[in-house]
Amino acid sequence: MNETVLIVDDEREIADLVEVCLKNDGYQVRKFYDAASALSCVEASPPDLAVLDVMLPDMDGFALCQRIRENHLFPIIMLTARVEDMDKIMGLTLGADDYITKPFNPLELLARIRTQLRRYTRYNQNAPAREPLEYDIRGLHISRDSHRCLLNQKEVSLTPLEFDILWYLCGRQGNVVPSEELFEAVWGEKYLDSNNTVMAHIARLREKLHEPARRPKYIKTVWGVGYTIE
Repeated sequence: MNETVLIVDDEREIADLVEVCLKNDGYQVRKFYDAASALSCVEASPPDLAVLDVMLPDMDGFALCQRIRENHLFPIIMLTARVEDMDKIMGLTLGADDYITKPFNPLELLARIRTQLRRYTRYNQNAPAREPLEYDIRGLHISRDSHRCLLNQKEVSLTPLEFDILWYLCGRQGNVVPSEELFEAVWGEKYLDSNNTVMAHIARLREKLHEPARRPKYIKTVWGVGYTIE
């Protein structure tokens, strides 16, 4: 295992604990206590995954996540003491792939890191033989082989998780995909009631596809059921 994980948390005890757990599991670790140092590290040598605390001394984790997403697509997990739904939705909307609230079980964090890295590295492998390698839907072109998305021949920068969501919906074009099915297929976890994760990522996808809020061209909401691409 050669993956590198970036840890950014100003609570040194927590950062040190996460570092020990990751190293014991075979990961390489880069650890910082402020956003500026972490950004410099990311630009010099991007990690395979980042764990970002929300409360940092020089920049909040949401802003740090947004800055990273300007140039990088590796998975980001937000580590936060905030439990309000809007804070979670904000992190996901700004480009985070997952979040975990403090206090947390280090083993749960390790499991989430493994899940995100498996999803991210999977794009370098060939798709199953029977699965189409690309879809072209009214100017929206998405390719599994190149992991690229084009909208009217202009590239759309998607995170691996956003790509997975869009690919799953395209593969079921014309059918309504329930939120529960989409979450369990893409995240690989059991869907829980009042889970706003899917909604936040769909909103982010629509923004990137320049979808009008009331009359989206591609991803449509079937209220009380789920989402569909017609």
